[in-house]
Amino acid sequence: MLRVNVGLLSGRTEVLEVERALNVRDLKVLAQNSFQRAFLKLVTAGGRPLVDLDESLEAAGIQDKDLVTAVPLQAQLAANDRAFALWCHGGDHVVTWGDPEYGADSSAVQDQFRSVQKIESSFGAFAAILADGSVIAWGDPSYGGDSSQVRAQLRNVQQIQAASSAFAAILADGSVVTWGNPFNGGDSSAVQHRLRHVQQLQASGDAFAAILADGSIVTWGNPANGGDSSAVQDQLAKVQQVASTGYAFAAIVADGSVVCWGNRKYGGDCSRVQTQLQNVKHIQATDTAFAAILANGSVVSWGEPGWGGDSSAVQDQLKSVQQLRGANYAFAALLQDGSVVSWGASDHGGDSSPVQHLLKHVQQLHATQLQTAFAATLADRSVVTWGRQEFGGDSTAVQDQLRNVCHIQCSGYAFAAILENGSVITWGHPERGGDSSAVQEQFAAL
Repeated sequence: MLRVNVGLLSGRTEVLEVERALNVRDLKVLAQNSFQRAFLKLVTAGGRPLVDLDESLEAAGIQDKDLVTAVPLQAQLAANDRAFALWCHGGDHVVTWGDPEYGADSSAVQDQFRSVQKIESSFGAFAAILADGSVIAWGDPSYGGDSSQVRAQLRNVQQIQAASSAFAAILADGSVVTWGNPFNGGDSSAVQHRLRHVQQLQASGDAFAAILADGSIVTWGNPANGGDSSAVQDQLAKVQQVASTGYAFAAIVADGSVVCWGNRKYGGDCSRVQTQLQNVKHIQATDTAFAAILANGSVVSWGEPGWGGDSSAVQDQLKSVQQLRGANYAFAALLQDGSVVSWGASDHGGDSSPVQHLLKHVQQLHATQLQTAFAATLADRSVVTWGRQEFGGDSTAVQDQLRNVCHIQCSGYAFAAILENGSVITWGHPERGGDSSAVQEQFAAL
């Protein structure tokens, strides 16, 4: 029997008794249970991280009365339409669940993960940026899950953005590499010579917009849905922010006005409200409509009226708005007093009246992106949900577990919450990320 001193950086130490025949995984689980912390990295007194969880304690050089440091790791979540990915920043393992064809099966690339920094997602695939600046992609190839054709170019990657079926990566030199469906933004060859000094990327469903260092914009992808900005190019100067529906873009320029392009019905035409779009501070979007927060805390919306583009029914309530969240067919606004106002398709989250009495002291809003449901994190770190019940709008099955919530991520059909103790709670469509029971034991390995 070994007595191992395991300590946190805070100075707290526990003496853990383990059989000599056990492995690093067993010691890690004991430490996690002892400290009530799910995500820990064990480091020997000599400074060697114990990354091979199947390595025996003897092979790892662990002796009786040795000191091992348990370093807390930051757990992060990413989600596409039907799958989730959970990892720890700088870790070498990613846990995925949901629809296997949409990236929930990451077994083919699991041994390639080395110090994962960030994961982004398209509709049906994931792309991970590693510490060395390379990228690992997996999921449905038709949604960008295969980056092999540009792997040699994916070096020193700083940022990734995704459309529905394509990815675009900004490199350290400010150039851009794209892959995935060529008609939906995966082919940027027509504008490659203009993609220099790129600072930021935004994507609609099947087009990209790049903000350059001089504040100008370069677009590519489906011309009808924002890939062609030539009609407004002379107005796109000193751009501050770009937002997108599934079919159009809206840019805030230096004077606080807004320039739109793309599908006119779904947000690409803001002429109806152009005179109201002054001193705009932030824009959010549903799949078919935009909403802008002005400097005075009011909101202006446009696009498909029934899906969030018409906020007239609640306009008198939209005062002192602090945050907007758009789902597929509805918006929710967080007011300064911690209450919530919603509008759009009533059966897709646009009507929050059934839970309005619970929406007090709200801190953060979240929304699924396909079948609309909302989740609100309250000041006491509990959660209130509404919208399509089968897709996350009804959290009653896990409500008693949703305490001390630190982070929530949304797929197209489900939610996942990380609690303070590192537990992961999921709800919504079970086959599209709402049921994580099959991988719960893998969370301990992170």
